[in-house]
Amino acid sequence: MKKTEQKKKGLVGKVFKYLFFLVAFVVLLIAVIVIYKANTSPDDVPDVFGYKPMIVLSGSMETSIRKGDLVFVKVVDTTTLKEQDVIAFRNEKDTVTTHRIVEIVFEDGKQYFKTKGDANNAEDVKLVPMEDVEGLYVGRIAKLGKFLMFMREPIGLFMVLLVILVVGLLWLYIVNVRDEKKYRKKEEKDRLEFEEFKKQKELERKKEAEKHKEKKQEK
Repeated sequence: MKKTEQKKKGLVGKVFKYLFFLVAFVVLLIAVIVIYKANTSPDDVPDVFGYKPMIVLSGSMETSIRKGDLVFVKVVDTTTLKEQDVIAFRNEKDTVTTHRIVEIVFEDGKQYFKTKGDANNAEDVKLVPMEDVEGLYVGRIAKLGKFLMFMREPIGLFMVLLVILVVGLLWLYIVNVRDEKKYRKKEEKDRLEFEEFKKQKELERKKEAEKHKEKKQEK
């Protein structure tokens, strides 16, 4: 029963370890892609496999999207967009805004989107041309944007690296203590087995000696 439990614990530990390295690898890969695209095309929002992460800096879409959230928009065919879709687009200040489409407008043979923030009282003044659309909103991670903004500051980056370092050292310490206990248990087990082996050999030797003595007496 104990061996089965130990095997289960070992399996869980291995699965956790592999998942940790898999997630770390994926995060690193995404970071490399984002950094590469940001450097090669500084005027564009970098995407990862067709998805663009963005930090929400205003509360114009509350409560569906809140300030400080990290949102994800998907690069789509803009002709497929419809009313009530939430889109990310470049505004007149060349910054990205995430608002809801309230109407599709055609002017001079071109398609535009009339947009509005859910928390705003009025619609956006400027119509959004199709070429200014960055993508379709598909989801968010609450408050993660605030954390990423915090990391951009030197003190924020220092604190994050410090936490990672402390957690890493603590993990190594726990692993070393666990391995040391395993080693001592194995060493003690081997010692006891060796002592038992010696006892058995001693008993066998005594039995052989008694048999030999008995044979001599019979003669």
